[in-house]
Amino acid sequence: MEHIIEALGDWQGTDPATGFQLVRTPEGRTLRIADLVDDDPGKRDKVASALKDPVQKNNRDHVDIIIALGMAKEGFDWIWCEHALTVGYRASLTEIVQIIGRATRDAPGKTRARFTNLIAEPDAAESAVTEAVNDTLKAIAASLLMEQVLAPRFEFKPKNPTTSTATPGFDYGEGGYDPDKCNVGFHEERGVFQIEIKGLAEPKSPEAARICREDLNEVIATFVQDKPSIERGLFDEELVPEELTQVRLGKIIKDKYPELDEDDQEAVRQHAIAAINLTQQAKKVALGDDGGEPSANTALIDGVRKFAMDVRELDIDLIDRINPFGEAYAILAKTMSEDSLKTVAAAIAAKRTSLTLEEARDLAKRALKFKQERGRLPSITSPDAWEKRMAEGVAFLARMKAEAARG
Repeated sequence: MEHIIEALGDWQGTDPATGFQLVRTPEGRTLRIADLVDDDPGKRDKVASALKDPVQKNNRDHVDIIIALGMAKEGFDWIWCEHALTVGYRASLTEIVQIIGRATRDAPGKTRARFTNLIAEPDAAESAVTEAVNDTLKAIAASLLMEQVLAPRFEFKPKNPTTSTATPGFDYGEGGYDPDKCNVGFHEERGVFQIEIKGLAEPKSPEAARICREDLNEVIATFVQDKPSIERGLFDEELVPEELTQVRLGKIIKDKYPELDEDDQEAVRQHAIAAINLTQQAKKVALGDDGGEPSANTALIDGVRKFAMDVRELDIDLIDRINPFGEAYAILAKTMSEDSLKTVAAAIAAKRTSLTLEEARDLAKRALKFKQERGRLPSITSPDAWEKRMAEGVAFLARMKAEAARG
């Protein structure tokens, strides 16, 4: 607390009525700071009571900064909050959503809100970086979840040139709805994207449809907090993205929703990977090559539209070929020193495992689907990395079967 106050300005004492710390900034402004870190019950209770004073609820100048241990997680009623800054990672999606919720409440004159997460950078000189690596991965997962939670809701539709039509209330951008291509519509009142994707599987059961409509963020939360997925997505240079987008995410959905049949599990998987990858690609387009901040409120909408226009055709195979953690790595590479990045990569590479029996089975299932579509099994000499990986899964299973037969 003392370090923070010293950095902000000169301490002017304590407000006798509220217990707030008064700090004069170099510009001459007096900041009113609520210190909830001090665990002296008398002081803390006085400050907490002042924050809850109903008379001051609509007074923007009542308090400028609240500093606390876990208060945003527990909840507070401060509509004027414009910037939530946490030190260290947050363990769960629920906490992140709660903290975002505190900062994004509407208030008169409040036009933007920001969430900042400060994490310790692993020291490249340290011999034991495991803990720092864990914190880094958790913080990256948290930032991906924040982006997903704050993104407008997605509604995905399979593209069919003969039957697909415009939906009333959606703005399809300049030129309007084009029946010959995959369209991106936005419903401003509802804050909903409608995106047409070629080859997209539709959920058949009411429960699968509900998951695609309401629970995609929960699926994505499980995926981005899955350590093997995030480790490989960030640091495995030989990664074939489909191993994460199809095999790993497929397994997560199978475990999470065992009551769904295989077709519905695949529909949920496709909707989830489309949501996270389109959010990541839209962010990339919106930020541009310099990685700066988007200037307009419509940046994400514009980013999705531009991405859909830049690719030849927006289809599910294309979406599956994008590494969901690629953009996170790009930002990490800009903010961490090269030595630290190498240290983290080395720590993760050291524990890389070979193919498991379960992964080989999943690859073999995908290989069977490949055979049904192409009339042949995947080739182990194929220049296509995903086809080669499926063939490796089939070969692995064949070896295991032969070894078992030999006893």
